[in-house]
Amino acid sequence: MAPNAKRVFYVRYLPSTTAYTAVLGKRPDVQLDKLETDSAEDIVRPILAQAHVYQIGASRQIIPPRLQVNAALLALTPNLIAASSNGAGYDTIDVDACTEAGIAVVNQSGGNKEAVAEHALAMIMALSKRIVEADRHARTGQTIERANYIGRELNGRTLGVIGIGNVGGNLARMCKAAFNMRILAFDPLLSAEQVAVRGGEKVELNDLLAQSDYVSVHCPLTRKSRKLMGAAEFARMRPEAYFITTARGFIHDEEALAEALRAKKIAGAGLDVWEDEPPPHDHPLMAFDNVMVSPHVAGSTIEARENMGRIAAEQALEILDGRKPPRLINPEVWPVYRERFARIMGFTPDN
Repeated sequence: MAPNAKRVFYVRYLPSTTAYTAVLGKRPDVQLDKLETDSAEDIVRPILAQAHVYQIGASRQIIPPRLQVNAALLALTPNLIAASSNGAGYDTIDVDACTEAGIAVVNQSGGNKEAVAEHALAMIMALSKRIVEADRHARTGQTIERANYIGRELNGRTLGVIGIGNVGGNLARMCKAAFNMRILAFDPLLSAEQVAVRGGEKVELNDLLAQSDYVSVHCPLTRKSRKLMGAAEFARMRPEAYFITTARGFIHDEEALAEALRAKKIAGAGLDVWEDEPPPHDHPLMAFDNVMVSPHVAGSTIEARENMGRIAAEQALEILDGRKPPRLINPEVWPVYRERFARIMGFTPDN
């Protein structure tokens, strides 16, 4: 194949430009193109027409609708064989449309598992010790009544993990090792034996909610998980329990969570993900002292970004070289994908 015959493009940013380009830069047969969110159509159209891999950001707020992977964009990408999300989430990719078109969808799951699990644990600890509440009050200059900030210890408590994959499994390991916590897991994709290997007990969601001191969400956003945590679910939690999510907005119902906090049905929440990101400063959930807020930065560490950039680039090359990618979101596409790949790239990929 001639030099620069394989085309990869991205919009605005990569998980780590240095790590990503370091891997791709070793390959003279790969050309990397960059678009901006406001690039003119006369610049966008030729790149779309020639692209084989789209390395796309996972944030709906950063990638404009016209550059998200949907049916309209796919009509402009006759040579596209794969859409690769920068992160574990893939909110900017219409997986069904890609599958119908014979296009592979991949993410970088596991690349930031340490960072996100540590962030979830930090929220659990800060909420339990009421650190943020005490900090806010101390800064007002008012007299502090220490009895108002009595916290709880983590040792021997129960953690409920919704989705015990890369991040959820890592959090379970940390909590079990450091605090001898009991781990309950709701994960329809894993068997009881697989959950046990990750240190947990496989339970149904209602049982997890009723028994856990901390409920931490780590599942992907899908049709089945959208609004998984609603009014009924928050009502099943214990009044002294905390809700934490570092997964994706829309998995929990924000209005239902605010109502549960108003009614003191739960003790508090740690929120890194939102329906709109970053959340507006006057968001109803911002009004609660027992809600800890971060603007979807759980996976944003130097180490995680470099790791994500490296594995994203390596996976892009695996795709371009005809190998089956290890993080394929739509495996059902593979038979049609292989035929389409051979037609576009001139050789048949591995089966």
